[in-house]
Amino acid sequence: MRVLLVEDDRLLGEAVREGLRQVGYVIDWVREAPAACAALATSAFSAVILDLSLPGGDGLSLLRWLRQRRQPIVVVIVTARDSVAERISALDAGADDYLTKPFDIEELAARLRSTTRRAGGLARSTVIIGDVMLDLGRRRITYQGVPASLTAREYSLVEFLVRRGGAPVTRAEIEEELYGFEDDIASNAIEVHIHNVRRKLGSQFITNLKGRGYKVAVAP
Repeated sequence: MRVLLVEDDRLLGEAVREGLRQVGYVIDWVREAPAACAALATSAFSAVILDLSLPGGDGLSLLRWLRQRRQPIVVVIVTARDSVAERISALDAGADDYLTKPFDIEELAARLRSTTRRAGGLARSTVIIGDVMLDLGRRRITYQGVPASLTAREYSLVEFLVRRGGAPVTRAEIEEELYGFEDDIASNAIEVHIHNVRRKLGSQFITNLKGRGYKVAVAP
C-alpha cells in the first residue's frame, strides 16, 4: 500500500516512515502543505497520514481541499491537538480516523489497515477467493491451506487488487501503488510480480483483461 506521510517533525517522520516500511508499506514523506498538495495532485495514494500543524498551510485546510477533489483516499490524522472540538472538526472535514501524539507505530499501522479495508468495502479482515485466503490484519496469505511466501510487493499487489473488488486495474495504477518517489522501477517489474503471484497462488488467480488491466479472478 502506498501512503503519503505529511509530517514536519523530522524525528517523528523518520520513525513513522521506517516503522511502516518494515511492515510492507510504501511511504512517501513530505514536510510542508504545498509539497503535500503537489504530491496528491500528481500521484495516487491509498492513504494519507496527516499532521494538522504544518509549514505553509494548515492540515485541516489541506484535508478540505483533498475532499473537494473527490479523491477516494483514506486520511488518518496524527496530531498533538487532542480536544474534542479538534477531533469533531477533522472528522466533519472528511478524516477517516484521528490519532493523537504520542502514538505507537503498530497502532497507526492497524488503523491504516482498518480504514483502508472499510474504504474498500471489506467488512472483515479475512478474504477468501477460491483456494486463496488473505488475512488483511496479519498481512498473510495461504494457498490451499498452506502459507504462501510472498514478497512485500507481491503481497501489496494482491491486497490492492482485492481492495478494488474485482474491478480491472491498469499497469500504471499498480506501479503507482507499489512504488514511491525514490524507487527505481524496471520496465517489466509489474509483469514479474504478476508472474510470481500466479506461480504461488495459482495461474488463474490474477486474470488479464486485454486493454483494460488486471483483476482478481473472483471478486470477494
